[in-house]
Amino acid sequence: MITGLALTTCFLLSLILTPVVRKLAFKIGATDQPNHRKVHKGAMARLGGLSIYAAFLVGLLILQPENAYMPYILTAGTIIFITGFLDDLMELSAKWKLLGQIAAAVIVIMGGVQVEFINLPFDGRLYLNWFSIPLTLLWIIGITNAINLIDGLDGLAGGVSSIVLATVSVLSIIQGDIFIVALGIALLGGTLGFLVHNFNPAKIFMGDSGALFLGFMIGVISLLGFKNVTIFSLVVPVIILAVPISDTFFAIIRRVVNKQPLSAPDKSHLHHCLLRLGYTHRQTVMIIYAMSLFFGMSAVMFTISTLWVSLVIMMLLLIAIELMAEFVGLVNTQYRPVMRLMNKLNPPKRP
Repeated sequence: MITGLALTTCFLLSLILTPVVRKLAFKIGATDQPNHRKVHKGAMARLGGLSIYAAFLVGLLILQPENAYMPYILTAGTIIFITGFLDDLMELSAKWKLLGQIAAAVIVIMGGVQVEFINLPFDGRLYLNWFSIPLTLLWIIGITNAINLIDGLDGLAGGVSSIVLATVSVLSIIQGDIFIVALGIALLGGTLGFLVHNFNPAKIFMGDSGALFLGFMIGVISLLGFKNVTIFSLVVPVIILAVPISDTFFAIIRRVVNKQPLSAPDKSHLHHCLLRLGYTHRQTVMIIYAMSLFFGMSAVMFTISTLWVSLVIMMLLLIAIELMAEFVGLVNTQYRPVMRLMNKLNPPKRP
């Protein structure tokens, strides 16, 4: 019952607070100006992450989750929010944003949030030893930026994050992990309240204050919530976050193939590709929502299935991701190895 109260309170607070934040953003100059890489045509208020962050704090006050990780997560989350806030206000350079992310990640790692081992099938366990810290750092920073990268259309990052948080919360309820449920519910409520104002046509953007904060918190929560899953412990959060992770992965492949710097911006992310295929803004967002929901449901099935069924689910998901990337042209329009193989194995019949 208290989780329902927290979810409703966080939702309503964010819903009411977001218009106030919008006025504040215009007043202090925290706006996003249109350019050749962006879809919107006029100046838009950003800083929407302030509503999500404030609602999250209120949710924690209601739920009062008790855990040794809490002070570190709260401190690190505040650092990442401030980093995003400053970027919304004055557009920080990439190195300063990365420095803020590293500082926040180091704090939670010092607090004990680490991937110390990976569970394997047949009761196996792979201990990471000294590799534990760099892998944890890579995961947190990677997910933080993956959520930030999909924040390219009205309601996209907020909707995908909501689906991810809902999935994490459901799985945590199944596992009886009250701490992760509390964090997930507080974030979910704040994000949904903001999404009402952010869905197309958006009245405000979440900005880096929202995208970095959500990405960071999702990275930490997914790590804590599933590192002890019996079968392939790290696979569950990867499945849940398959949309932002695959978009980021293929962006790296695309830049390597095209011999571009990894930090080079482009208009070939998943949402850009769908728009080029002729889908409208709303249709593109809803398609990516559907993809996220599909992977969320797959994660639930993976968690409750036997080993062999889980292996089959994993293989089918990998094939699905590859086919999706080839169909929309995530690397480039010529990259279609699996589709070409399928055509060779099943050539069209001659009349």
